[in-house]
Order: sequence, then C-alpha cells, then structure tokens
Amino acid sequence: MATILQRLCVLGTAVFCSFGMVACGVQPHTSHVDGESAFAREMATSMKRMNDGMTAAAMTGDPDHDFSAMMIPHHQGAVDMARAELIHGSDPVLRRLAQEIIVTQQQEIDVMRRRLAVSRSTASPPGTPQATAPQPTASPARSAAEPIPVTSQDRVYTADQTSNTVSVIDPSSNRLLGVIRLGDIVPGALSPLYKGQLLVHGMGFSPDHRTLAVVSIGSNSVTLIDTATNTVKGVVYIGRSPHEAFFTPDGREVWATVRGENYVSVIDPVKMSETRRVETANGPGMVLFHPDGRYAYVPSSFTPEVNVVDTRTYKVVARVPQASPFSPNLAVSRDGTEVWFTLKDSGKTQVMSGEPPFRILATLDTGPITNHVTTVDNVNGKFAYVTVGGENTVKVYRRGESPKLVATIPVGDLPHGVWGSGDGTRVYVGLENRDAVTAIDTLTNKVLTTIPIGQQPQALVYVPQAVPSGAGTSNLVPLGRAGKASHLFLAAPEGGRGHATVSLNSMGPLDTLQIAVSGLDPQKGYTLWLVSSRTEPFERKEALATFKTNVAGAQVAQAIGPLREALTPENAQRDHQRYLLVTEEGSDTPVLVQKTP
Repeated sequence: MATILQRLCVLGTAVFCSFGMVACGVQPHTSHVDGESAFAREMATSMKRMNDGMTAAAMTGDPDHDFSAMMIPHHQGAVDMARAELIHGSDPVLRRLAQEIIVTQQQEIDVMRRRLAVSRSTASPPGTPQATAPQPTASPARSAAEPIPVTSQDRVYTADQTSNTVSVIDPSSNRLLGVIRLGDIVPGALSPLYKGQLLVHGMGFSPDHRTLAVVSIGSNSVTLIDTATNTVKGVVYIGRSPHEAFFTPDGREVWATVRGENYVSVIDPVKMSETRRVETANGPGMVLFHPDGRYAYVPSSFTPEVNVVDTRTYKVVARVPQASPFSPNLAVSRDGTEVWFTLKDSGKTQVMSGEPPFRILATLDTGPITNHVTTVDNVNGKFAYVTVGGENTVKVYRRGESPKLVATIPVGDLPHGVWGSGDGTRVYVGLENRDAVTAIDTLTNKVLTTIPIGQQPQALVYVPQAVPSGAGTSNLVPLGRAGKASHLFLAAPEGGRGHATVSLNSMGPLDTLQIAVSGLDPQKGYTLWLVSSRTEPFERKEALATFKTNVAGAQVAQAIGPLREALTPENAQRDHQRYLLVTEEGSDTPVLVQKTP
C-alpha cells in the first residue's frame, strides 16, 4: 500500500493531495489545535477514517479500479472535514469553500462508485471474486447530517389529504412528475366496500432514502412506498386516527403517533406489523429522533406536554410542558441540541433542548395557524423555517440562544408542510389552500417558483437521492380530477382586520370547500354562508358550516356540496353566481366577505 501511495505522490496526482490538511502518506495529527475541542476531535476522526479506508482499499493492479478505490475514502475525508468547518468555522470565505468541497467531492465520489460498479460487472466472468472499494462506514447520525446537493435523483413528496394522493416533484426542475394514488376522491372513498386509504396526511422516510412512510388518518394506516419505483410495498393498520410517522435513525423501526389514542405504534418495516406500543400523553402528534437515535421526541395535540422517550427502554424519561395543548409538528436540529415544535392553537413555536436536561429554551409568537417547522443549516448560518397559515407566510428565525426573526416570506394560501433540501439551499412549502408547493431559495429567502399538485397538501418531505437511477417516474399517474380546484379570498369590511382563504376541490358531482380564517375574535362562534349578493341584505342565504375560533382568533373549517359551479361559474352562468360570507353566530352582520373572483 505504501508503494502505491508513493507512486501516486511521485506522479503528482494533485487532486489526491488537494486538501491541504492531509499530505500523501502522512498520518493525521492534532499538534497545532486544541485536542479537547469538538472541531479537533472531528478533524482527527475524519483523517483517521480516511487513512484507514485508503489503507484497507483492495488493490487489483487495474489503475482505474485502484485510483477509484483509494480516492473514494480520500474524498469522503475531505467532505467530513469541510462539514466540520461549516459547523464550527466563522470565516465566510472558508465556509463557502467548504460548501463547494462538499458538493463537488460528493459528486466525484458518486462518479467513482458508478465506474467501480461498471468495472466489477464487466472485468471478470460471473462468479469471479471481486475486490471492492470500502464504503464509508458512517453512523446514521453522521450520514443524515452530510449536505447533499440538489439533483434530479431527489424528490419532494406531499401527502394530499382530499385527493388521497402523494404528489411527486423533481426539485432539480421544480416540476410535478405525477401522483401516487393511494385512494379515491370522496364520495367514492365513503363507500362501505371501499378499500383504499382515506385522509392521506403524514409522511416520513427511511435513513437510506429508499422507503416513504405515509400516514392516512381516516383508514388508520401507514403505507410504505418504494421511492425508486413509486410502488406500495405494504400497508400496516394501526390504532385510531394516526397522524405522523418516521423511521428510527438505524432504519429498523417506524414509529407512528396514534393521535386518537395515547401511544406511539412501533412498526417493523420488514415484517409489516406493529411490534409494540409506547404509551405517551393523550394525543401524540408527531415523532422525530435525536440524530444518534437515543431519544424520540413526541409533542401532543391534546395534552400540553412534550414527551421524551428513551428508545432503548421505550419509556418516557421526560415530560416538558408545552405553552398550549395543540402541537402538530416538530423538527430536530442536525446536531441534536435543539427541538423546535409548533403550537397551532395559540400561534406559538417553542424551542426545547434536545439533550438532558430537557427544558424550554425559547417561546416565540409566530402567528395564527402556526403549522410546521424545519431546521436548515447552510453557508449563511443555522435557521428555522416556520409556516404560518393565518398569515400566508413562512417566518425565518436565526437559531441560537435567543432566536431572532430575520425574514418573513409571503408564500400563498395556508402554508402547511415544510422541509429543507439535503444541502440546506432550498426549502419547500406545501400550500394547503392553494393546492401547490412553493420553493424558497434559503440563501436569499426569495420564492423560486410555485408548483401545482394534488388537493390540500398536508405533510411534506424532501428526500435526497430517493431515486438511485433512471427517471423515477414509473407507476405515477396524472392529477386528473384532482387538478380541478378553485381558490377564493375573503376580507373584512372596511375597518376590520380578519381575512380568509378558501380552497374548492372537485370530487366529481360534489366539491369540498375548506376555509382558513384568521384575525377574528378568539374563541367565538361564526357561520359560513352561501349568499346571492356581496352587499347587504345579501339576498338568499344558506348556511354551509359553523365553527369556533381558537385562542389566536383563527380556525380551519370544511363544507361539502355542489359548490364550485355556484362560486366560480363559467361566463354564461355569471348571473347565477353565489358568494361566501362569514358572520358571528346568531348575527347578520358580516365580518368577512368574498373578494374574488
């Protein structure tokens, strides 16, 4: 091995020696840095892993094979060290360089792995033993933390609750590729003989990025989908009204929160069966894990506490108070030190320490219908992106001891699910009342584009390298009827502060209407009306729904009926157009009036 290394150095293989901290054949050392610092430990570990990998690479005498076999661990060492610079460094020039190293060297690693695979398949007859290059033996936490550049192998998925579909987007082109149909649109989904999934809502994915877990609330199920082929691998039926699910960092289990009960269902994704139940506070809403897999974090939708579960014992080891009961979503920072969770009822977001002692670090007033949150690390720093449905915005906070609001991004009607790309340069947001996904450039916090998708997206995930090869469009189908939607806006009469967005989705002979209101009086009853005129006395009135606002003066309500034709008629039918109106319950005085179309 030493001879090979010496030859490469003599031949002047510049790229082999390009990363200045490592010289050919020189063992790693830490004599010029504080050996006790986290940065020094990470650098020493990276260099040792790189040297071990290069030394262990099996040489065959084939220059192409041997070059790739040694260069893969070499490049992985550069990626590891660049990642350490991004985490600990502060020089903006070096941080930008580190980001470029991560992107370019990971791409080169991918090329060399593919060439190795080709050489192994063509160089020897079948059955001949082959020397293989060592693959990086990263822990689940480390591999999950490595920045991964945006490519056509990545996918953005949304859980479309009304159309019972999963929308599939290629982020390299920001184009909808099609949908995975898990069930029928209502009213077909209400048949007593119906076997499909109902109310497709939650999402998670495996650490190898090859399996998607999709939760359907109405059919009490978790559907496992192969990301390469878009096919259903199996369905596991669990307890009443599950909400979200995610794989453990080692990929051996799927944990699904059963919000209609008081437990998390633990699923074996190979046997496709529930193996145990982890008792929690009533109404567990979401589950994610510390990067090393030691702890699971479970906020509640009905009880004002976050449970921390020890994944070795499956026991709750900490109960941290929430500022209000209804938490639908959380995010865990890349290093596991912070857990951000949202409170939809009170319009707040809280930050909790991800390691003992578990405690609340900050409480932020983010806004009415605060929905989902994701954490993002990029060359600009460490951030949290929070969707605020009542304001139709995404709010960006710089993470730290005192989180600071640094940007408010208008995105469209009722933002819900949110997730960042593998390299932290983009964030994707599902717009529930726009039936679309918005892409945000996180380096400028500007909207890149908006992509039409299925009906009323809920959870959203970004899965890097979900498709190992090919176009990844097998078994996808067009939106079809799910693409027929209309969107309306209501505002308060002069002097009022309320507003609302409305999504009208076709279900064939019937339509679903969803209204998201904010800016009204808190904890008060209201009525949604269908009227013949937008001005008093509004002529004919028909009540569509009644609802009560939450403590933030916001709420989401639904109605079903033949509504699209009446509310958005073709030109020839304009004389028969109807409109939407909201009044306080028991009153004829309008608080919101339709403004569009």
